[in-house]
Amino acid sequence: MPLPNGYGVVIGTLDHYQRDPVNNYGQYYHDNVYVSTPGGLYHCAVDVDTKMTNDGIQWRVVPLGEADMKGVFAMANGWHTLVCNDTSGALDNIRTAAFHRKGCNIIFIIFDPILEALRRWFNIWINPPWKAGTSIDALAVLEPLLDDSTRLFIFGEPFTYGGLGVHNIHQNQGDPAGSQWWSENGIWQDGGVIIEKKDHSIVAFLTKFKTQAYQTDTSGHPIP
Repeated sequence: MPLPNGYGVVIGTLDHYQRDPVNNYGQYYHDNVYVSTPGGLYHCAVDVDTKMTNDGIQWRVVPLGEADMKGVFAMANGWHTLVCNDTSGALDNIRTAAFHRKGCNIIFIIFDPILEALRRWFNIWINPPWKAGTSIDALAVLEPLLDDSTRLFIFGEPFTYGGLGVHNIHQNQGDPAGSQWWSENGIWQDGGVIIEKKDHSIVAFLTKFKTQAYQTDTSGHPIP
């Protein structure tokens, strides 16, 4: 079942960001990113809740090109509803090909440890692994990217209580049976933050929770 209020992307420029008040575990539930658009200021709640653990939030920073965004990069600033499929520009942490580029499988006739180290570094750069830690660890990665942004593309579910906003800015599939989020599992509806940096390079900051599966079926439910 898709997210109940739809899915899309808000595009604009950074106004400011602020963390939620610290919780009982000395961490944060959200980083609240405020995005300026012609239609108003959008409150984007980036979820970094660790679920009372020291490694409950997982993140990746993935380099992208304009073509990887399937037309979203060329859209005007503002809110855009996206169809949950592989051609609209919607995100899917598991299925988006640009998030899982294959490295260069080079075989050296004469093994050169320097070249091998460079090959491995390049593979990690184009297909970075998920890292795990606390909300503070995750925000230490996200916030410098926000500070270096010239344009933001924030994907998730829209809300209008208290003003314009976007939430569910995290993976929205793979939640286990019996959890309160099982009914919202779906494919091609993952939240995320894509940043066009001041040097005009593009990176995606993606998050998921430790409890969410890495592989899902066509309904977004975990594959046993």
